[in-house]
Parts: sequence; C-alpha cells; structure tokens
Amino acid sequence: MRASVEVADIFRAAGPAYRAAHARHLSLAQLKVMSAIEHCRTAALGGHVEACEDCGQWRIAYNSCRNRHCPKCQGAAARTWLAEREADLLPAGYFHVVFTLPAEVADVAFQNKALVYNLLFRAASETMLTIAADPKHLGARIGITAVLHTWGSAMTHHPHVHMIVPGGGIAPDRSRWIPSRPAFLLPVHVLGKLFRRLFLTRLLALRDAGRLGFFGTMAHLADRRTFLRHLAPVRGKRWVVYAKAPFAGPEAVLAYLARYTHRVAISNSRLIAFDKHGVTFRYKDYRRDGADRRQVMTLAADEFIRRFLIHVLPRGFHRI
Repeated sequence: MRASVEVADIFRAAGPAYRAAHARHLSLAQLKVMSAIEHCRTAALGGHVEACEDCGQWRIAYNSCRNRHCPKCQGAAARTWLAEREADLLPAGYFHVVFTLPAEVADVAFQNKALVYNLLFRAASETMLTIAADPKHLGARIGITAVLHTWGSAMTHHPHVHMIVPGGGIAPDRSRWIPSRPAFLLPVHVLGKLFRRLFLTRLLALRDAGRLGFFGTMAHLADRRTFLRHLAPVRGKRWVVYAKAPFAGPEAVLAYLARYTHRVAISNSRLIAFDKHGVTFRYKDYRRDGADRRQVMTLAADEFIRRFLIHVLPRGFHRI
C-alpha cells in the first residue's frame, strides 16, 4: 500500500528548484540519488504487465530504481541479505553494540566521508576484537556484523556503527568455544577508551598525510595547530559505546537486523504531510524519556532535501 506522502513526492515537487539553487554544491552521487528516487516505480524506468491466469485481471507494474538510498527499494534487498545471513547465525546470545563519533569528529567526517567512515568501521572493529581477545576480559576471537548509519532521527549528521556480536568466541588455540557472561560482553568504558585512542591517532595520521580536505566554514582546520585545538575537547571526553543485553535467540537477531541493515535516512512511513508549510514527519528525541520521546517536526522542503542528501554515501562505499 502506498504511503500518503513519500520522499519521491517531495523530490518531484521541490527537487527541480533545489537543484537549480544548489547546482554548484551538489555532487554527481547526490544528483543520481535524486533522479533515482523521483523516477522509481514510474513509467520513466519502464515496467511489466502482471496478469492473473484465473480471473484475467491485469495491471502494469513499473520497475524499481534499486538505489540503496531509496526508501521504497530496501525491503526486498533486506530480505535477500537476511536470508543469506541466516545460515551464519550461531546458537548463542547476541549483543547489540553501538560506537558513536563525538560531534567535533562528526564535523570532520562530514567533509571527508569515505575516509572517516572507513576509519570509524576499522577503529570500532579493532577495538572489539582487541578487548575481546584480552584474557582479562573474554580471551577469545569474536565475530562481528557491523552496519553504518550516518543520521540521527531528525536526519542530522550523526555517524555511528551498529554491531551485532555473538556472546562468546573461539579460544586462541581454536580448541573450544568461550562463552561470555549471560548479560555482559565487554566493559564499555574500556571499549570507549581504546576506540578514542585508535580513532584519534589514525585521524591525525590522515591529516598529516594530507588526505583530509577542508573547505567553507571548516577551511581553517587545514592548519595543524587549529586542527589539534578542534580535537582537544574530545581527547578528554568519554566516547559513547553502548551495549545492550543479549537477544532472546537467533530469530530475534534476524528481526532486529532487518530494522537496521538496509535503513535509509527516513522512511516513507514517518512522513505525515507535505504542504505549503513544508515537510512534517515523526522523529525521536533521545534526550526525552517515555512517550515524550516521540516528536513531530516540520522542515522547509529545501531543508528536508538537504538533510536527506547529506547521507548519500560515497560511490563504492559499503555500509555493511
């Protein structure tokens, strides 16, 4: 059933004006995403006829764009991916672990997405593997499924990695399975400290190698001293690593993964209205508790499109 309002509707109505106003600032990847979403399941992409052999009823079904940023094209992709992963699940409890970048580092990532997102993946994974292998903690080699999300609920830039981790691992000599404690995997404060050190050390190395670029309001960070001052507050700050109690079983893990693996910045189901006032949608304010967490926001169409497009991933970048 078609949602009453879709991202495609907003792009078709407000997209041409947005492209004209921001032509010098839109990447080819962003333009391709806009075009794909606007034309998804329309005559522009062609289609096919579906007919019932019993009653003779038929209908035209237009082809999907299959773009990984399209809200309408993720269901089938998620089901296929999950079916392939089902055989990989172990008969063990699984933990949900999240690594989040502080705002100061997210600013750097915004202008260096491919490099910093890749660093986020690597630093978070190495942190988990290192602490899990330490005999003081688990003393085992673990497996990880990691998914990158770059957005907060209101589509702001908020890079973080979701991990699904089995509650245990293989002994160093590969002789046995070492289980974690039932409701405890690894100490999050230890994970946070190592993650911070690994990430900042390698981020500075990227900067010193001349691989990071800065422009516009962040052009001043090209100066090394200024860059170090920008990062100074996060060196003493606690980096957030979140670990949730284990799932009930493999089936629960799959159900949970289905909500994360192929998610985009906003789903059509969260959209409420698109009118002269702008785009109104539901979001969660995680600073609030209980029922107050669910909020409604209205953005001008131009700002809605801008927020959506900042989450377009670099070409060839794997989110999982």
